[in-house]
Amino acid sequence: MRAGIHPKVVQERLGHRSIQTTLDTYSHLIPGIQEIAATSIQASLYGKKERKK
Repeated sequence: MRAGIHPKVVQERLGHRSIQTTLDTYSHLIPGIQEIAATSIQASLYGKKERKK
């Protein structure tokens, strides 16, 4: 997951029955996951802000 592999693929490769097991065990390895989520939610709600020139 640290290498950017989708959690569903990790789940299948490790043989976990549930994606929840994979995420509970390995989600701490995803760098910047909270910042990525916050940025994505902000962009979805407010759109991308244009930079002033």
